[in-house]
Amino acid sequence: MDRGRPMQSRGGRRMHRRRICRFCIEKADLIDFKDVRLLQNYLPERGKIIPRRITGNCATHQRMLAEAIKRARNIALLPYSTD
Repeated sequence: MDRGRPMQSRGGRRMHRRRICRFCIEKADLIDFKDVRLLQNYLPERGKIIPRRITGNCATHQRMLAEAIKRARNIALLPYSTD
């Protein structure tokens, strides 16, 4: 092995599968802030909102999702953080 070179995998680039927005498939007009079970899928243990590049949501639905999570936090349906 040559120590001066960084290791590369065979084939070079990885293939990433494009994620499709779940809300676009269901043709959801609104994301309800009272649907806590749905919103918890987009919150990890630390309580931060999972970004769009990971969830695969479109920009419109990601904004609606973030707004619904913030409203649910405001009326204490969801925690701000888990300390």
